[in-house]
Amino acid sequence: MTATIAGPLKSTEPTGQMLIAGEPVQGSGKPINAFDPATGATLEPAYRYGDSSHVEAACAAAAAAFPIYRATDSEQRAQFLETVAANIEAAKDAIIARATAETGLPTARITGEVGRTTGQLRLFASVLREGSWNSARIDPAQPDRQPAPRPDIRQRAIPLGPVAVFGASNFPLAFSVAGGDTASALAAGCPVVVKGHDAHPGTSELVGRAITDAVAQAGLPKGTFSLLFGDGPDLGIALVTDARIKAVGFTGSRSGGTALVKAAAARPEPIPVYAEMSSINPVFLLDGALSTRGADLGKAFVGSLTMGSGQFCTNPGLVVAADGPGLDDFVTAARDALAGSPATPMLTPNIAGSYADGVTALSKEADLVGRGEAGDSECACRAALFATDAAGFLNSEQLQAEVFGSSSLIVRCKDAAEMRAVAENIEGQLTATVHADESDHPEAAKLLPVLELKAGRILFDGWPTGVEVGHAMVHGGPYPATSDSRSTSVGSRAIERFLRPVAYQDVPTSLLPSPIADGNPDHLWRRIDGQLTAD
Repeated sequence: MTATIAGPLKSTEPTGQMLIAGEPVQGSGKPINAFDPATGATLEPAYRYGDSSHVEAACAAAAAAFPIYRATDSEQRAQFLETVAANIEAAKDAIIARATAETGLPTARITGEVGRTTGQLRLFASVLREGSWNSARIDPAQPDRQPAPRPDIRQRAIPLGPVAVFGASNFPLAFSVAGGDTASALAAGCPVVVKGHDAHPGTSELVGRAITDAVAQAGLPKGTFSLLFGDGPDLGIALVTDARIKAVGFTGSRSGGTALVKAAAARPEPIPVYAEMSSINPVFLLDGALSTRGADLGKAFVGSLTMGSGQFCTNPGLVVAADGPGLDDFVTAARDALAGSPATPMLTPNIAGSYADGVTALSKEADLVGRGEAGDSECACRAALFATDAAGFLNSEQLQAEVFGSSSLIVRCKDAAEMRAVAENIEGQLTATVHADESDHPEAAKLLPVLELKAGRILFDGWPTGVEVGHAMVHGGPYPATSDSRSTSVGSRAIERFLRPVAYQDVPTSLLPSPIADGNPDHLWRRIDGQLTAD
C-alpha cells in the first residue's frame, strides 16, 4: 500500500484521511464530500475511497494486534474504553459542530448522542470489571464417580478475532465509529476495522482520532483500531470476505445487510454477521385505550413519527387498530398534528429521494390521511400518513415494506381477532408497541405471545423511538429486523456477539486462565458444579 502520511494527529478538525493502525492515510479512489442537508452546502475536506490495498493493510494490522490485545486483562480494556470516552468528550465541541453540519440534526440531538456514545463505552468498562461476561463455569473432577470418572472441565469465553464494523447513516456517533458495535467488540478483546459512512466522514474521522489516540495512550498495538472509507459493494465486501475478519457488525438497509450476510456465508470459513436492517415497528391500539384517549394518542404518535425526520430504526411505521369512534378520534388528531409539522432535513439527498419514492409507492396502494408541511430543499422530509384495511395490508408487499422517514400506515381492522391476524403475519420487527387500558388486559394477554415471536422489544403505553442503553435492553429481532434474533446490538449483552465458549479439560492448574483458575483470583461469580457462587 502506498500511504500518504500526514503530521501529528489533530482532534479539532478533519483532514480528509483514513486511519490505518494509527497512521493517517490518503485514499486513492473516488472523492466524496460531506453535505450539509440544512443549507445545501458541500463540506470540506474531500475524502477518497480506499481500495483493496487499504483493506489488506488494516486487516493485517488487526490480525497482528489480536494476540496482544486479547491477552489484556479486563481492567486494561476497561481503562482503554474509558480513555476513548474521555477523548471524545475532550473533542466534543468540534465533534458536535461537525456532526450537526454533516447531518442537519439539531445541536441538542447530537449533544445527547455524544453522551450516549460515551455512556456506552463506560457501560462496557463496567461490564468488564463485573466479569460475568467470562461465563466462567467449573465442573470439578470426580475421579471416584461410577461407572466412569468425571474429568475436570472448565469453561470461559474468549474473543472471536478482528471485527468489521459498518457505521450507520442515521446515528453519526452512537451507531458509528465508536458506537455500540465498536464498543462491545473492543470490550470483548477484538480489534476493530470500521468502514465509515459517507454521510458523515468528518465526524467519523474526528471520533476515529479519539480512538486512535486512546490506543496510543494505553500502549496497545496500533492495529487495535482502523477507519476506512469506501464503496460498499467493493471495499465493504472485501472487508467482510477477508479471512482475518471473524465477525461483522452492521446497521443499515436490508439490501446492504443481506449482501454482507451472503458474502460472509460464502467464505471458506463463514463468519457471523450481526446486521440490523429493516423494521416498521407496529403500534397496536386496543379498544379501551382508544376510547379513553384516542385523540391524545394521535398527537403523541405524530411526535414520535416526525422525530428526527423519522430517521430512526424504531420509527412507528405501522398502526394497527379496530374500527370505531376511538380510532376516528386518533386519526383526526394525528392528521391535524401532522398538518402543522414542518418539513425537516433528511441526512442526504439519496435518503430523501428514497423516502419520496416510498411515499409515492404507498400512495398507489393506500388512502392518504394527511401530510405535513412541504419544504423547499432537496433533503426536506414532508411527513405522510396513510390508511388501509387488513386485507389490503396483508396482500401487499409494498405496504409492509419499510419507508425510512416520517411516513406511517394505519391498518383498520374489523375487530381484535383481525388485529391479531395482522400481528401473526407481519415480518420480524425491532419493536412492537401496545397501548392498552386495564380493560384491555385480557385482549393484550392474547396479543402478547404473538408479539413475542415477532419483535425483540415489546413496550406498553409508550413510543418505540428512543432505545435505553442498559443491561436489560434488546435491540434486535427476527429477520429482517436483524440477521440474528438471538443477539442485541444495544445493552451489555451486545458483548456476547463477539465471544465464543472454550472448554478446558484436565488442563494443569498452572496453565489455567485466571477467570477459571483455582482460588478465583479475579473474584468472579462462577458456576461451580452447577451452583452460582463467588467463592
